Amino acid sequence: MVSSADLPHNIGFAMTSSTPHGSGPAVAHPPLRRALGRWDLTAIGINQVIGSAIFLMPSQVAAHVGTWSPLAFLGAGLATLIIGLCFAEVGSRFDATGGPYLYARRAFGRFVGFEVGWMAWFTRATSQAAVTAGLTLALGFYFPGLAEGVGRAAVVTTLTLALGAITFVGIKQSAWVVKVLTVAKLVPLAVFVVAGLLHVDPDLMVPLPPITFEQAMSAGLLLIFVFGGFEVVGVPAGETRNPTRDVPIALVATIVTVTVVFTLAQVAAVGTLPNLADSTTPLADSALATLGSSGALLISLGSIFAMSGNIAGQILAGSRFLFAIAENGDLPQWFARVHPRFHTPSNAVVFTTLVALALALSGSFVALASAAAIARLLVYAGTCGATLAFRRPRVADQVATATFTVPLGALVPVAGILLSLLVVAGATRQQVASGLVFLAFGALLFVVARRGSAAGHGLSGGRRA
Repeated sequence: MVSSADLPHNIGFAMTSSTPHGSGPAVAHPPLRRALGRWDLTAIGINQVIGSAIFLMPSQVAAHVGTWSPLAFLGAGLATLIIGLCFAEVGSRFDATGGPYLYARRAFGRFVGFEVGWMAWFTRATSQAAVTAGLTLALGFYFPGLAEGVGRAAVVTTLTLALGAITFVGIKQSAWVVKVLTVAKLVPLAVFVVAGLLHVDPDLMVPLPPITFEQAMSAGLLLIFVFGGFEVVGVPAGETRNPTRDVPIALVATIVTVTVVFTLAQVAAVGTLPNLADSTTPLADSALATLGSSGALLISLGSIFAMSGNIAGQILAGSRFLFAIAENGDLPQWFARVHPRFHTPSNAVVFTTLVALALALSGSFVALASAAAIARLLVYAGTCGATLAFRRPRVADQVATATFTVPLGALVPVAGILLSLLVVAGATRQQVASGLVFLAFGALLFVVARRGSAAGHGLSGGRRA
Protein backbone atom coordinates (compact mmCIF):
# COMPACT_ATOMS: atom_id res chain seq x y z
CA MET A 1 0.00 0.00 0.00
CA VAL A 2 1.34 3.41 -0.95
CA SER A 3 0.16 6.50 0.85
CA SER A 4 0.83 10.17 0.34
CA ALA A 5 2.82 9.99 3.56
CA ASP A 6 5.32 7.87 1.62
CA LEU A 7 5.62 10.49 -1.13
CA PRO A 8 7.80 13.61 -1.08
CA HIS A 9 6.56 16.15 1.47
CA ASN A 10 3.16 17.54 0.54
CA ILE A 11 3.32 16.35 -3.07
CA GLY A 12 -0.40 15.66 -2.98
CA PHE A 13 -0.97 19.37 -2.62
CA ALA A 14 2.03 20.71 -4.46
CA MET A 15 0.92 19.60 -7.89
CA THR A 16 -1.83 17.83 -9.72
CA SER A 17 -0.98 14.27 -10.60
CA SER A 18 -3.98 13.26 -12.65
CA THR A 19 -6.78 14.88 -14.52
CA PRO A 20 -10.52 14.25 -14.60
CA HIS A 21 -12.13 13.01 -17.76
CA GLY A 22 -12.40 15.79 -20.28
CA SER A 23 -10.10 18.16 -18.40
CA GLY A 24 -6.86 19.72 -19.47
CA PRO A 25 -3.30 18.90 -18.47
CA ALA A 26 -2.12 18.83 -14.87
CA VAL A 27 -1.11 22.16 -13.38
CA ALA A 28 1.78 22.46 -10.92
CA HIS A 29 1.46 24.52 -7.74
CA PRO A 30 3.87 25.23 -4.92
CA PRO A 31 3.09 23.13 -1.84
CA LEU A 32 1.05 24.26 1.09
CA ARG A 33 3.11 24.41 4.27
CA ARG A 34 2.46 21.77 6.91
CA ALA A 35 2.79 23.85 10.05
CA LEU A 36 -0.24 23.01 12.20
CA GLY A 37 -0.28 20.69 15.21
CA ARG A 38 -3.16 19.20 17.16
CA TRP A 39 -3.48 22.18 19.50
CA ASP A 40 -3.54 24.58 16.56
CA LEU A 41 -6.44 22.56 15.15
CA THR A 42 -8.13 22.50 18.55
CA ALA A 43 -7.83 26.27 18.82
CA ILE A 44 -9.29 26.63 15.32
CA GLY A 45 -12.23 24.42 16.32
CA ILE A 46 -12.92 26.14 19.66
CA ASN A 47 -12.56 29.51 17.98
CA GLN A 48 -15.20 28.64 15.40
CA VAL A 49 -17.72 27.26 17.90
CA ILE A 50 -17.36 30.02 20.48
CA GLY A 51 -18.49 33.04 18.53
CA SER A 52 -21.18 35.51 19.49
CA ALA A 53 -23.93 32.92 20.14
CA ILE A 54 -22.86 31.88 23.64
CA PHE A 55 -23.08 35.49 24.80
CA LEU A 56 -26.69 35.78 23.59
CA MET A 57 -28.29 32.31 23.49
CA PRO A 58 -28.46 31.42 27.23
CA SER A 59 -31.58 33.54 27.64
CA GLN A 60 -33.21 32.24 24.46
CA VAL A 61 -32.67 28.61 25.47
CA ALA A 62 -33.93 29.39 28.98
CA ALA A 63 -37.04 30.97 27.47
CA HIS A 64 -37.93 27.56 25.99
CA VAL A 65 -36.89 25.13 28.74
CA GLY A 66 -36.26 27.26 31.84
CA THR A 67 -34.04 25.68 34.47
CA TRP A 68 -33.59 22.63 32.28
CA SER A 69 -31.31 24.77 30.10
CA PRO A 70 -27.95 23.67 31.62
CA LEU A 71 -28.91 20.06 30.93
CA ALA A 72 -30.03 21.13 27.46
CA PHE A 73 -26.55 22.51 26.77
CA LEU A 74 -24.98 19.31 28.09
CA GLY A 75 -27.30 17.17 25.97
CA ALA A 76 -26.58 19.24 22.87
CA GLY A 77 -22.86 18.80 23.49
CA LEU A 78 -23.27 15.03 23.66
CA ALA A 79 -25.37 15.05 20.48
CA THR A 80 -22.70 17.14 18.77
CA LEU A 81 -20.09 14.64 19.92
CA ILE A 82 -21.99 11.86 18.12
CA ILE A 83 -21.65 13.76 14.84
CA GLY A 84 -18.12 14.84 15.74
CA LEU A 85 -17.01 11.21 16.20
CA CYS A 86 -18.02 10.55 12.59
CA PHE A 87 -15.92 13.52 11.50
CA ALA A 88 -13.06 12.10 13.56
CA GLU A 89 -13.20 8.67 11.91
CA VAL A 90 -13.49 9.99 8.38
CA GLY A 91 -10.91 12.73 9.03
CA SER A 92 -8.41 10.10 10.16
CA ARG A 93 -8.40 8.73 6.59
CA PHE A 94 -7.42 12.01 4.88
CA ASP A 95 -4.35 14.22 4.86
CA ALA A 96 -5.44 16.73 2.22
CA THR A 97 -7.11 20.11 2.49
CA GLY A 98 -10.90 20.18 2.18
CA GLY A 99 -12.55 18.40 5.11
CA PRO A 100 -16.24 17.58 4.47
CA TYR A 101 -15.92 18.45 0.78
CA LEU A 102 -13.29 15.75 0.28
CA TYR A 103 -15.17 13.23 2.39
CA ALA A 104 -18.39 13.63 0.38
CA ARG A 105 -16.56 13.73 -2.94
CA ARG A 106 -14.75 10.47 -2.32
CA ALA A 107 -17.79 8.73 -0.83
CA PHE A 108 -20.58 9.97 -3.12
CA GLY A 109 -18.96 11.46 -6.21
CA ARG A 110 -17.93 14.82 -7.64
CA PHE A 111 -21.32 16.47 -7.78
CA VAL A 112 -22.32 15.71 -4.18
CA GLY A 113 -18.86 16.70 -3.02
CA PHE A 114 -19.09 19.98 -4.90
CA GLU A 115 -22.47 20.81 -3.40
CA VAL A 116 -21.14 20.13 0.10
CA GLY A 117 -18.04 22.23 -0.55
CA TRP A 118 -19.98 25.04 -2.19
CA MET A 119 -22.52 25.30 0.61
CA ALA A 120 -19.79 25.05 3.25
CA TRP A 121 -17.84 27.90 1.64
CA PHE A 122 -20.99 29.93 1.10
CA THR A 123 -22.05 29.70 4.74
CA ARG A 124 -18.53 30.60 5.89
CA ALA A 125 -18.67 33.81 3.85
CA THR A 126 -22.17 34.77 5.00
CA SER A 127 -21.44 33.86 8.61
CA GLN A 128 -18.30 35.96 8.51
CA ALA A 129 -20.31 38.93 7.28
CA ALA A 130 -22.95 38.40 9.97
CA VAL A 131 -20.38 38.15 12.78
CA THR A 132 -18.60 41.27 11.49
CA ALA A 133 -21.89 43.16 11.60
CA GLY A 134 -22.47 41.90 15.14
CA LEU A 135 -19.05 43.13 16.14
CA THR A 136 -19.87 46.67 15.05
CA LEU A 137 -22.99 46.56 17.23
CA ALA A 138 -20.94 45.40 20.22
CA LEU A 139 -18.43 48.21 19.67
CA GLY A 140 -21.27 50.63 19.10
CA PHE A 141 -22.50 50.08 22.65
CA TYR A 142 -19.41 51.94 23.87
CA PHE A 143 -18.67 53.99 20.74
CA PRO A 144 -22.00 54.75 19.02
CA GLY A 145 -20.34 56.18 15.93
CA LEU A 146 -18.92 52.73 15.06
CA ALA A 147 -22.33 51.08 14.73
CA GLU A 148 -23.51 52.95 11.64
CA GLY A 149 -22.47 55.04 8.66
CA VAL A 150 -18.82 55.77 7.95
CA GLY A 151 -17.68 54.48 11.34
CA ARG A 152 -19.30 51.10 10.75
CA ALA A 153 -17.88 50.85 7.24
CA ALA A 154 -14.40 51.69 8.56
CA VAL A 155 -14.54 49.00 11.24
CA VAL A 156 -15.87 46.35 8.84
CA THR A 157 -13.31 47.15 6.15
CA THR A 158 -10.29 47.49 8.43
CA LEU A 159 -10.97 44.34 10.43
CA THR A 160 -11.86 42.18 7.43
CA LEU A 161 -8.87 43.25 5.34
CA ALA A 162 -6.46 43.02 8.28
CA LEU A 163 -7.49 39.46 9.14
CA GLY A 164 -7.54 38.56 5.46
CA ALA A 165 -3.97 39.89 5.10
CA ILE A 166 -2.80 37.78 8.05
CA THR A 167 -4.38 34.69 6.49
CA PHE A 168 -2.73 35.57 3.18
CA VAL A 169 0.83 35.74 4.55
CA GLY A 170 0.97 32.39 6.29
CA ILE A 171 -0.76 29.55 8.07
CA LYS A 172 1.54 30.01 11.08
CA GLN A 173 0.50 33.63 11.41
CA SER A 174 -3.17 32.71 11.04
CA ALA A 175 -2.88 29.96 13.64
CA TRP A 176 -1.07 32.30 16.04
CA VAL A 177 -3.81 34.94 15.76
CA VAL A 178 -6.52 32.32 16.21
CA LYS A 179 -4.80 30.92 19.32
CA VAL A 180 -4.34 34.37 20.87
CA LEU A 181 -7.97 35.31 20.25
CA THR A 182 -9.16 31.92 21.50
CA VAL A 183 -7.36 32.47 24.81
CA ALA A 184 -8.66 36.06 24.89
CA LYS A 185 -12.26 34.83 24.69
CA LEU A 186 -11.82 31.86 27.06
CA VAL A 187 -10.28 33.90 29.89
CA PRO A 188 -13.34 36.18 30.36
CA LEU A 189 -15.63 33.17 30.11
CA ALA A 190 -13.57 31.33 32.73
CA VAL A 191 -13.68 34.33 35.07
CA PHE A 192 -17.45 34.61 34.52
CA VAL A 193 -17.99 30.89 35.22
CA VAL A 194 -15.91 30.85 38.41
CA ALA A 195 -17.52 34.02 39.77
CA GLY A 196 -20.98 32.86 38.75
CA LEU A 197 -20.64 29.43 40.35
CA LEU A 198 -19.50 31.05 43.58
CA HIS A 199 -22.63 33.23 43.60
CA VAL A 200 -25.21 30.70 42.42
CA ASP A 201 -28.51 30.91 44.26
CA PRO A 202 -29.79 27.31 44.55
CA ASP A 203 -33.37 28.57 44.62
CA LEU A 204 -32.97 29.86 41.07
CA MET A 205 -31.97 26.39 39.84
CA VAL A 206 -35.29 24.81 40.83
CA PRO A 207 -37.91 23.71 40.22
CA LEU A 208 -37.46 21.94 36.92
CA PRO A 209 -40.64 22.92 35.04
CA PRO A 210 -42.63 20.57 32.83
CA ILE A 211 -41.79 21.15 29.17
CA THR A 212 -43.45 20.04 25.98
CA PHE A 213 -41.84 18.21 23.10
CA GLU A 214 -42.12 21.36 20.99
CA GLN A 215 -40.26 23.40 23.62
CA ALA A 216 -37.50 20.82 23.83
CA MET A 217 -37.19 20.73 20.04
CA SER A 218 -37.04 24.51 19.80
CA ALA A 219 -34.24 24.66 22.35
CA GLY A 220 -32.44 21.78 20.67
CA LEU A 221 -32.51 23.47 17.29
CA LEU A 222 -31.09 26.66 18.76
CA LEU A 223 -28.31 24.65 20.36
CA ILE A 224 -27.42 22.86 17.14
CA PHE A 225 -26.43 26.24 15.76
CA VAL A 226 -24.67 27.25 18.98
CA PHE A 227 -22.42 24.18 18.73
CA GLY A 228 -21.81 24.55 14.98
CA GLY A 229 -18.33 25.20 13.65
CA PHE A 230 -16.41 22.14 14.88
CA GLU A 231 -16.58 20.73 11.35
CA VAL A 232 -13.80 23.06 10.18
CA VAL A 233 -11.16 21.20 12.22
CA GLY A 234 -10.34 18.81 9.38
CA VAL A 235 -10.44 21.45 6.63
CA PRO A 236 -6.76 22.52 6.87
CA ALA A 237 -5.50 18.91 7.03
CA GLY A 238 -3.20 19.65 4.09
CA GLU A 239 -1.40 22.17 6.28
CA THR A 240 -1.19 19.88 9.32
CA ARG A 241 1.94 17.96 10.20
CA ASN A 242 0.18 14.72 11.16
CA PRO A 243 -3.48 15.14 10.21
CA THR A 244 -4.60 11.52 10.42
CA ARG A 245 -3.58 11.46 14.07
CA ASP A 246 -4.25 15.06 15.10
CA VAL A 247 -7.62 15.77 13.44
CA PRO A 248 -9.56 13.16 15.49
CA ILE A 249 -7.93 14.32 18.75
CA ALA A 250 -8.61 17.98 17.97
CA LEU A 251 -12.26 17.28 17.07
CA VAL A 252 -13.00 15.49 20.32
CA ALA A 253 -11.03 18.05 22.36
CA THR A 254 -12.95 20.89 20.70
CA ILE A 255 -16.40 19.45 21.39
CA VAL A 256 -15.61 18.40 24.95
CA THR A 257 -14.09 21.80 25.76
CA VAL A 258 -16.97 23.87 24.41
CA THR A 259 -19.53 21.57 26.03
CA VAL A 260 -17.94 22.10 29.45
CA VAL A 261 -17.64 25.87 28.93
CA PHE A 262 -21.17 26.28 27.61
CA THR A 263 -22.80 24.10 30.29
CA LEU A 264 -21.00 25.80 33.20
CA ALA A 265 -21.73 29.24 31.73
CA GLN A 266 -25.42 28.34 31.57
CA VAL A 267 -25.38 27.12 35.18
CA ALA A 268 -23.81 30.43 36.21
CA ALA A 269 -26.35 32.43 34.23
CA VAL A 270 -29.38 30.51 35.51
CA GLY A 271 -28.15 30.61 39.09
CA THR A 272 -27.39 34.34 39.24
CA LEU A 273 -29.97 36.04 37.02
CA PRO A 274 -33.59 35.73 38.23
CA ASN A 275 -35.15 36.86 34.94
CA LEU A 276 -32.68 35.20 32.59
CA ALA A 277 -35.25 34.53 29.87
CA ASP A 278 -35.98 38.25 29.56
CA SER A 279 -32.37 39.36 29.13
CA THR A 280 -31.02 40.40 25.73
CA THR A 281 -27.41 40.29 27.01
CA PRO A 282 -27.57 37.39 29.48
CA LEU A 283 -23.89 36.84 30.26
CA ALA A 284 -23.17 40.54 30.57
CA ASP A 285 -26.18 40.98 32.88
CA SER A 286 -25.14 37.99 34.96
CA ALA A 287 -21.56 39.29 35.18
CA LEU A 288 -22.90 42.66 36.26
CA ALA A 289 -24.78 40.96 39.09
CA THR A 290 -21.75 39.00 40.32
CA LEU A 291 -18.74 41.15 39.43
CA GLY A 292 -20.20 44.61 38.98
CA SER A 293 -19.59 46.91 36.04
CA SER A 294 -16.04 45.58 35.55
CA GLY A 295 -17.49 42.11 35.05
CA ALA A 296 -19.95 43.33 32.44
CA LEU A 297 -17.10 45.10 30.65
CA LEU A 298 -15.00 41.92 30.79
CA ILE A 299 -17.78 39.91 29.15
CA SER A 300 -18.24 42.62 26.51
CA LEU A 301 -14.53 42.45 25.70
CA GLY A 302 -14.76 38.68 25.61
CA SER A 303 -17.56 38.87 23.07
CA ILE A 304 -15.52 41.24 20.90
CA PHE A 305 -12.52 38.90 21.03
CA ALA A 306 -14.81 35.96 20.31
CA MET A 307 -16.24 37.58 17.21
CA SER A 308 -12.83 38.77 15.98
CA GLY A 309 -11.41 35.28 16.34
CA ASN A 310 -14.41 33.80 14.63
CA ILE A 311 -13.91 36.10 11.65
CA ALA A 312 -10.25 35.07 11.38
CA GLY A 313 -11.28 31.43 11.45
CA GLN A 314 -13.99 31.94 8.85
CA ILE A 315 -11.47 33.37 6.40
CA LEU A 316 -9.04 30.52 7.05
CA ALA A 317 -11.65 27.76 6.67
CA GLY A 318 -13.60 29.38 3.84
CA SER A 319 -10.54 29.92 1.69
CA ARG A 320 -9.45 26.30 2.18
CA PHE A 321 -12.83 25.01 1.05
CA LEU A 322 -12.54 27.08 -2.12
CA PHE A 323 -8.94 25.98 -2.67
CA ALA A 324 -9.81 22.30 -2.24
CA ILE A 325 -12.69 22.45 -4.72
CA ALA A 326 -10.44 24.04 -7.33
CA GLU A 327 -7.49 21.76 -6.56
CA ASN A 328 -9.69 18.80 -7.39
CA GLY A 329 -10.74 20.27 -10.73
CA ASP A 330 -14.29 21.30 -9.77
CA LEU A 331 -13.58 25.04 -10.03
CA PRO A 332 -11.10 26.97 -12.18
CA GLN A 333 -7.48 26.48 -11.13
CA TRP A 334 -7.21 30.20 -10.40
CA PHE A 335 -8.74 29.43 -7.00
CA ALA A 336 -6.13 26.74 -6.35
CA ARG A 337 -3.13 29.06 -6.76
CA VAL A 338 -0.63 28.72 -3.93
CA HIS A 339 1.53 31.77 -3.23
CA PRO A 340 5.16 30.90 -4.05
CA ARG A 341 6.52 32.74 -1.00
CA PHE A 342 3.83 32.36 1.65
CA HIS A 343 2.61 28.88 0.63
CA THR A 344 -1.01 29.85 1.22
CA PRO A 345 -4.01 29.56 -1.15
CA SER A 346 -3.68 33.26 -1.90
CA ASN A 347 -6.38 33.72 -4.53
CA ALA A 348 -8.91 31.78 -2.46
CA VAL A 349 -8.06 33.92 0.57
CA VAL A 350 -8.47 37.17 -1.39
CA PHE A 351 -11.74 36.08 -3.00
CA THR A 352 -13.27 34.84 0.28
CA THR A 353 -12.22 38.01 2.10
CA LEU A 354 -13.63 40.35 -0.53
CA VAL A 355 -16.94 38.48 -0.85
CA ALA A 356 -17.45 38.55 2.92
CA LEU A 357 -16.49 42.24 3.00
CA ALA A 358 -19.01 43.08 0.29
CA LEU A 359 -21.75 41.14 2.10
CA ALA A 360 -20.97 42.83 5.42
CA LEU A 361 -20.95 46.32 3.94
CA SER A 362 -24.15 45.78 1.97
CA GLY A 363 -26.05 43.93 4.69
CA SER A 364 -27.22 41.34 2.16
CA PHE A 365 -25.95 38.50 4.35
CA VAL A 366 -29.21 38.66 6.34
CA ALA A 367 -31.19 37.14 3.50
CA LEU A 368 -28.40 34.75 2.47
CA ALA A 369 -27.77 33.35 5.94
CA SER A 370 -31.11 31.53 5.87
CA ALA A 371 -29.49 28.86 3.70
CA ALA A 372 -27.38 27.71 6.66
CA ALA A 373 -29.83 24.98 7.71
CA ILE A 374 -29.52 23.11 4.41
CA ALA A 375 -25.75 23.63 4.41
CA ARG A 376 -25.39 22.05 7.84
CA LEU A 377 -27.59 19.12 6.80
CA LEU A 378 -25.31 18.46 3.83
CA VAL A 379 -22.08 18.80 5.80
CA TYR A 380 -23.19 16.80 8.85
CA ALA A 381 -25.26 14.10 7.17
CA GLY A 382 -22.77 13.83 4.31
CA THR A 383 -19.91 13.10 6.69
CA CYS A 384 -21.93 10.68 8.81
CA GLY A 385 -22.97 8.92 5.61
CA ALA A 386 -19.36 8.84 4.42
CA THR A 387 -18.43 7.10 7.68
CA LEU A 388 -20.66 4.21 6.67
CA ALA A 389 -19.61 4.31 3.02
CA PHE A 390 -15.89 4.09 3.79
CA ARG A 391 -16.46 0.98 5.89
CA ARG A 392 -17.69 -0.93 2.84
CA PRO A 393 -14.86 -3.04 1.39
CA ARG A 394 -15.30 -1.75 -2.18
CA VAL A 395 -15.09 1.89 -1.08
CA ALA A 396 -12.54 1.30 1.68
CA ASP A 397 -10.03 0.21 -0.97
CA GLN A 398 -10.09 3.78 -2.35
CA VAL A 399 -9.13 5.54 0.90
CA ALA A 400 -6.62 5.05 3.67
CA THR A 401 -7.31 2.87 6.67
CA ALA A 402 -8.88 4.83 9.51
CA THR A 403 -6.55 5.49 12.43
CA PHE A 404 -9.62 6.09 14.61
CA THR A 405 -12.83 4.07 14.45
CA VAL A 406 -16.12 4.97 16.11
CA PRO A 407 -17.39 2.12 18.31
CA LEU A 408 -20.86 0.52 18.25
CA GLY A 409 -20.85 -0.25 14.53
CA ALA A 410 -23.40 1.67 12.46
CA LEU A 411 -25.27 3.02 15.50
CA VAL A 412 -23.31 6.27 15.87
CA PRO A 413 -23.27 7.25 12.15
CA VAL A 414 -26.99 6.50 11.80
CA ALA A 415 -27.72 8.54 14.93
CA GLY A 416 -25.61 11.34 13.45
CA ILE A 417 -27.63 11.31 10.25
CA LEU A 418 -30.90 11.47 12.21
CA LEU A 419 -29.61 14.36 14.31
CA SER A 420 -28.56 16.12 11.12
CA LEU A 421 -32.08 15.78 9.74
CA LEU A 422 -33.38 17.64 12.79
CA VAL A 423 -31.71 20.77 11.44
CA VAL A 424 -34.06 20.77 8.46
CA ALA A 425 -37.03 19.47 10.47
CA GLY A 426 -36.87 22.61 12.56
CA ALA A 427 -36.10 25.01 9.75
CA THR A 428 -38.69 27.45 8.48
CA ARG A 429 -40.14 27.17 5.00
CA GLN A 430 -38.11 30.22 3.98
CA GLN A 431 -34.89 28.65 5.24
CA VAL A 432 -35.52 25.43 3.34
CA ALA A 433 -36.49 27.34 0.19
CA SER A 434 -33.38 29.53 0.41
CA GLY A 435 -31.19 26.49 0.90
CA LEU A 436 -32.67 24.75 -2.12
CA VAL A 437 -32.18 27.87 -4.24
CA PHE A 438 -28.49 28.02 -3.37
CA LEU A 439 -28.15 24.28 -3.94
CA ALA A 440 -29.60 24.80 -7.41
CA PHE A 441 -27.23 27.71 -7.99
CA GLY A 442 -24.38 25.46 -6.90
CA ALA A 443 -25.47 22.81 -9.39
CA LEU A 444 -25.44 25.39 -12.17
CA LEU A 445 -22.03 26.60 -11.06
CA PHE A 446 -20.76 23.01 -11.11
CA VAL A 447 -21.93 22.48 -14.69
CA VAL A 448 -20.41 25.76 -15.85
CA ALA A 449 -17.13 25.08 -14.05
CA ARG A 450 -16.87 21.54 -15.43
CA ARG A 451 -17.50 22.68 -18.97
CA GLY A 452 -15.38 25.80 -18.90
CA SER A 453 -12.37 24.71 -16.89
CA ALA A 454 -9.34 23.02 -18.36
CA ALA A 455 -7.89 22.70 -14.89
CA GLY A 456 -5.81 19.77 -13.74
CA HIS A 457 -6.83 17.37 -11.03
CA GLY A 458 -5.00 16.80 -7.73
CA LEU A 459 -4.84 13.63 -5.71
CA SER A 460 -8.38 14.47 -4.55
CA GLY A 461 -8.31 13.30 -1.05
CA GLY A 462 -6.28 11.48 1.46
CA ARG A 463 -3.74 8.75 1.27
CA ARG A 464 -4.73 6.32 -1.42
CA ALA A 465 -4.94 2.72 -0.51
